[in-house]
Amino acid sequence: MQTSSILISLSLLLLQFFSSQAITYSQDISALKAFKVAIKPTSIPPWSCLASWDFSTDPCALPRRSHFICGLTCSSDSTRVTQLTLDPTGYSGQLTPLISQLTQLLILDLADNNFFGPIPASISSLSNLQTLTLRSNSFSGSVPDSITKLKKLDALDVSHNSLSGYLPKGSYLISSLRRLDLSYNKLTGSLPKLPYNLLELALKNNSLSGVISKTPFDGLSQLEVVELSENSFTGTLKAWFFLLPSIQQVNLANNKLTGVEIAKPLNGSSDLVAVDLGFNKIEGYLPENLADYPLLSSLTMRYNRLRGTIPMQYSQKKSLRRLFLDGNFLIGKPPTGFFSGDVEVSGSLGDNCLHGCPGSSQLCNPSQKSYSVCKQAYGGKPRS
Repeated sequence: MQTSSILISLSLLLLQFFSSQAITYSQDISALKAFKVAIKPTSIPPWSCLASWDFSTDPCALPRRSHFICGLTCSSDSTRVTQLTLDPTGYSGQLTPLISQLTQLLILDLADNNFFGPIPASISSLSNLQTLTLRSNSFSGSVPDSITKLKKLDALDVSHNSLSGYLPKGSYLISSLRRLDLSYNKLTGSLPKLPYNLLELALKNNSLSGVISKTPFDGLSQLEVVELSENSFTGTLKAWFFLLPSIQQVNLANNKLTGVEIAKPLNGSSDLVAVDLGFNKIEGYLPENLADYPLLSSLTMRYNRLRGTIPMQYSQKKSLRRLFLDGNFLIGKPPTGFFSGDVEVSGSLGDNCLHGCPGSSQLCNPSQKSYSVCKQAYGGKPRS
């Protein structure tokens, strides 16, 4: 009986030992080796995740006391790599095309390093990928069209790189995509058709151009955030834009828009909270219908070419907390409601052609334009 008990105990110990050892898929090991080889050894600090990648042991082996201590996650059976998330230590190198062999990868996150060169087209082989984050590197070249084959992708962030060229025309094919951020690159051209399930769109600080047409946004019933500032969009922003059913935040500042049309919200209902159309070339009058958006709390139309008076409805709007209208050619006396103390609004009405704006109010800073500038702008005496 004693011998039998010893044998059982020994068997259990052996079982625990072997179950703690991974048998990582050989293709995954090859991909990890190629990934590390493509990174300059001098950019790998001795205390970093990559420094612990020692292929004398199995990458998915448990416990990880000295090797592969961070940077990757494996499947529950310790056979496949499912997540590659590097620490932001300034790793410098190229992203190897052999990354495509990690076919069970769910998350690839290389943010805040110094990767350079193109995003390999073979990345399309990562058919299970849900999150792709290459933010704040030095990737160049175009966004590969093959990226549209990632049918399970939920979040794509390749902002703060040096990507150029057009956005992939087949972007709408990534039907699962919810968050797209390609801000701070060198992308050109117009907006393509966008994925139907998109929640957040960020393309700030590129060189995108053309009119913002309805076609790219058709069917986007869940879109909440649109960040297109610091581009070269032109023309008039039509009324359909602010009627997108779920729209909450809009930033189109620092473009070349010349007009904006605002319709009243459908059935008086809208989730619109913040609008920034500052630093464009928008002409005409301040749109009165903006006051009908029940949740609007922040409105910026500073430094455009707006004329006429400030609608009384703006000062009667209880939800409004930030209002920047400075740098236009607005005339007349601003609504007294702004200064009655009933509405707490921060911002600026300065650098216009207003009169009777109380100097004691921070809203009236900076001072108004000179009479001569206003006279010239109106081709004669500005009428109140």
